[in-house]
Amino acid sequence: MIPQQQKPPIIWLNVSLFTLTFAIAVIGVPLYLYFYHLDVALIVMTVVAFCYCGMSITAGYHRLWAHQSYQANRFLRLVFALGGAFALQNSILHWCSDHRVHHRHVDNNLKDPYSAKMGFFYSHIGWMLRHYQASRYHDYSNCSDLQNDPIVVWQHKYYFLLAAMMNIGVPVIIGLLLGNVLGALLFIGVLRLVLSHHTTFFINSLAHKWGSQPYTDRNTARDNGVIAWLTFGEGYHNYHHIFENDYRNGIRWWQFDPTKWLIKSCSWLGWTTNLKVTSADRIEKTRAKMEFMRLQYQFKTLPNNSARLLQLQYEYEALISKISDYYQVKKRLIDLRQQKLANDYENFEFMQQYESIKQKLNQQRRDWKYLVQQYTV
Repeated sequence: MIPQQQKPPIIWLNVSLFTLTFAIAVIGVPLYLYFYHLDVALIVMTVVAFCYCGMSITAGYHRLWAHQSYQANRFLRLVFALGGAFALQNSILHWCSDHRVHHRHVDNNLKDPYSAKMGFFYSHIGWMLRHYQASRYHDYSNCSDLQNDPIVVWQHKYYFLLAAMMNIGVPVIIGLLLGNVLGALLFIGVLRLVLSHHTTFFINSLAHKWGSQPYTDRNTARDNGVIAWLTFGEGYHNYHHIFENDYRNGIRWWQFDPTKWLIKSCSWLGWTTNLKVTSADRIEKTRAKMEFMRLQYQFKTLPNNSARLLQLQYEYEALISKISDYYQVKKRLIDLRQQKLANDYENFEFMQQYESIKQKLNQQRRDWKYLVQQYTV
């Protein structure tokens, strides 16, 4: 335990902001519901504002600027910049600098700004309550690329003014339009802000504590579908920490990732381009390697393990080999389809080869899955 006198100075602005907004939301909302009629339009606008703030952080601050997983036009960048000020989570430049340090030094208590190994409270909100790493607060050398974006520079320069306009001006304007300024300030202003803060903070805290690690166990990041619902798709955090430049977090069609859907939809309008995607063979191989390492460790603790280890090694190497073969011929098939030659008679033998390799991979996947399930508790 660090003695009280040795702890870094308290950041009173942050402590006051988090305490007051949380207290007003917890006390003020129930009192409002008791004394006033709840307007459906007010609830709808609160949800819209909450989604706007959340997606500005996930699609804008996180996937666009921090990881450059895609490119966006000026209009969309401006929308996200204003939404980030509305979310009140510091400027794009400051947020991205922190986040890039987090990825580079994840779980390092001396360098990771919100290291999960410092405890849930610290990674959730505690890291913002004291000057823990004040020496790098204004060091944006890891974001030199972002300093070439005029919208990032503009938002950073006028951040406090924009934050005040968005967090006070927008609720007041909506309140005037709805004829309910008090309700708008309470719900769209304060309640929305508290929800925006803590759902985003869950990515730093809960997503490093609760869930599975299908891709890597070299850091604390977890995949969790429940957290994805709370964070606009950011809950697939184990995947993200190993494939950080992928514009997707939820790679399956059934995984809840509205941020991915937004980015993809905007690409159809030409608003987003250069969407970066991790190759399917690399993802499958990474997941298989993680399963192999876990089973290998488990088998080494069992008596008479030589035969099991040999079978495990054989099945794993066969799986990796068949994955490579399949995706190699699949790439060739895609090229043929783009050239509209896939159905040509000359390529008939190739199509038979493709189907044969695909069947062999599917069988090997079944064998591997059966082996994994045998020893998975």
